[in-house]
Parts: sequence; C-alpha cells; structure tokens
Amino acid sequence: MDKRVIKKYPNRRLYDTTTSSYITLTDVKQLVLDGIDILIQDAKTNEDLTRSVLLQIILEEEAGGMPMFSYDVLTQIIRFYGHAMQGLMGNYLEKNMQLFAEMQTRLQDQTKSAIGADNPVFSNANLWGEFMKFQGPAIQNMMGNYLESSTNMFVEMQQQLQERAKNLFTGFGMPGGPKSPLNPADVPHPTSPPPAMSEAESAASEPAKTTPRKRTVKKTVE
Repeated sequence: MDKRVIKKYPNRRLYDTTTSSYITLTDVKQLVLDGIDILIQDAKTNEDLTRSVLLQIILEEEAGGMPMFSYDVLTQIIRFYGHAMQGLMGNYLEKNMQLFAEMQTRLQDQTKSAIGADNPVFSNANLWGEFMKFQGPAIQNMMGNYLESSTNMFVEMQQQLQERAKNLFTGFGMPGGPKSPLNPADVPHPTSPPPAMSEAESAASEPAKTTPRKRTVKKTVE
C-alpha cells in the first residue's frame, strides 16, 4: 500500500500532498490513529523524517497529563542504546506492541458485539466512539503496565544469559575472561624438596670434565 506523503519545509510546516494543504502535528497524529501509513520527507532533500516527527508526537504525549512510560522504563531503554542486544530489544518491544494491539482490537470487537446485541443503541458509531474515549485512560494505563513488565522481564532474561555465558566460557582462556584456578595438586609446595635423580640422570646433568693440555717448552741449544 502506498504511503501518504507529507512534506516538511524549513519553517517546520507540514504539507499533505494528498489533500494539497498544510497540516499540523495534531493532524499527523490523527492520521496515525486512523491507521493511515504516512511518509514524512524533507521538502528539499527528500530525507525520511518520519521517525523524528513520530518521536516528537510521542514526546508531546509524554509531556501531557498521562505519560505512558515510567522513569524505570525510559532509563532501561536508554541503557540498551549501543548495547550488544539493542537490536534484540527493539524486535522484542515491536512484537509485544503488535501482540498488545491485536489483543486490544479483539477486545474492542467482542465488547462492541456484546453491547450491540443487548443494547442496539450502541451500534451507533458515534456513541461507540464516545464510549471508547471514556475507556481510553484505562486502556492506556493497562498498556503502560504491560510494557513495563515486559521490559523488566527482558532485563532479567539478559542477566540470565550473561550468567550462563560467564559459566560457559570460564576456563577457555578467552581474552578478558575469567581464568580457571589451577589444580592444587599440580602446584609444587615451596617447602617440598626436589625429587631425587638417578645416577644416570645425575651424570648426564653434570658438565663434562676436560683434561688440561700439557704445555711443551722447547729448549734452545747454546
């Protein structure tokens, strides 16, 4: 599916190429809520600015009265940047977000079907939207708790992997890794005498004796 292209100009104004009109950051947020795929590009260089704009929306939402991420979650996410498991952490959060969104959609559909069957008045789309707005804070709180517990579980899993790797590579002489202790039986005691050598070994270890040569003196005849 083609994405809806939005151009961002140097004056920070956003231009929707589909409607040929300028929009605000709130309008971009509404497009995301409506499930519309967007692509935000720099008007001059066509650089992809989608992530930075979405992060700006998240920052404004977090600065509001109902932040989703707690202090512990934010600090743990920051610590994973530059970490060896950064990519794994991103995929882990992404899969959990998709799972939570599917659970939320299924819950909404089941609730709407049940309420619509007993109370036909709730089959009205506008009334159902008002009902979901009323339930929004509870769903958002539940989502924040779910993300926090998932992040904590990932940190515990990382610690367990580190302990297993430490135990696995102990004794292999890895650079910077712990060295396995020597067997005490293999270490000679400082006060123990050296083992006795046999006569053949003693003779072989001694340097060979050389016989001094006699110096001959020539006599001169007068």
